[in-house]
Amino acid sequence: METAPSLPQPRTLMEAVRYFADPVRTHEMAVRLRWPKGVCCPVCEGVEPKFYWASSKNRKTGVITPRPLFQCKGKHAKRQFTVKTGSIFEDSALPLDKWFVAIWAVANCKNGISSYELGRATGVTQKSAWFMLHRIRVAMDAGGLGKMDGIVEADEAYIGGVAKNMHAHKRKQRVEGRGAVDKVAVMGILQRTNGDIPSRVLTRIIKDANAHTLQGLIRHHVVPGAQVMTDSATGYRGLRHDYIHQHVNHAVEYVRGTVHSNGIENFWSLLKRTIKGTYVSVDPTHLTRYLIEQGFRFNERKDNDLGRFRSVLGSVAGKRLTWKDLTNHAFSPAP
Repeated sequence: METAPSLPQPRTLMEAVRYFADPVRTHEMAVRLRWPKGVCCPVCEGVEPKFYWASSKNRKTGVITPRPLFQCKGKHAKRQFTVKTGSIFEDSALPLDKWFVAIWAVANCKNGISSYELGRATGVTQKSAWFMLHRIRVAMDAGGLGKMDGIVEADEAYIGGVAKNMHAHKRKQRVEGRGAVDKVAVMGILQRTNGDIPSRVLTRIIKDANAHTLQGLIRHHVVPGAQVMTDSATGYRGLRHDYIHQHVNHAVEYVRGTVHSNGIENFWSLLKRTIKGTYVSVDPTHLTRYLIEQGFRFNERKDNDLGRFRSVLGSVAGKRLTWKDLTNHAFSPAP
């Protein structure tokens, strides 16, 4: 495989743009992070495939560009493959340098980046940028953080339109109590830092906030015997049988010594700031991926920009998302 000239690893977005301007260097990094133990065939897992550069001609412009290919030594269908095969990049005509800049931006912008802004920055359409962002969010999914222990906070939030922005007549008809009607309920569970490991969070869309749902998620994700801090919602009553459950009544106080839910409340603040400030409106069918994005940045906040970028790029394989799946996906809250 041809080797690109050495260059210091990028630390900023500007350095990343320069670093990934070389297609050879970009391809090398994608290969190293996808196959850290060596390139293998995605069909038969055969090792040490043949590598060569092929030519690809653009039908509209007629421009011929080099295309890096691998060919498996085994005799089977689909012997030829690229670093994009079987990943979030598959079937994308966009070069890796645009993908890498998009990954760098969404992984490191605290409040996210809109598809319009990404489209202007990378020279693609808003529709393509929107598709790219959702595929990147799929790669951010860690697939579970393992059982939580120690001191854990739990809380629920409701994502949707703001009541004050509705017409007064419509608001009177639809909004009752806390204004949760027509909003999506989300539950968050946060494990507080123990000094060595920073606090981490996981989120799940829920159908309702009753005791069966809330306590079921806590029992599924939290080790029995852990300390669980919540507010005084009735849905958390009954946790004392398996956990050291303490709660605060927000009508009276928000903190009582170490008993509070300020950590998860802080995460809700970051999430809502991202949705309201950057994305403005989020369709409920896609909300899960926005939760994944914000959760990734929160859990990886102690890492640097390059580290977060490498974490996403190392998780692109086996997470393909097609346009049909994205646009036809039915809203299915987590059980």
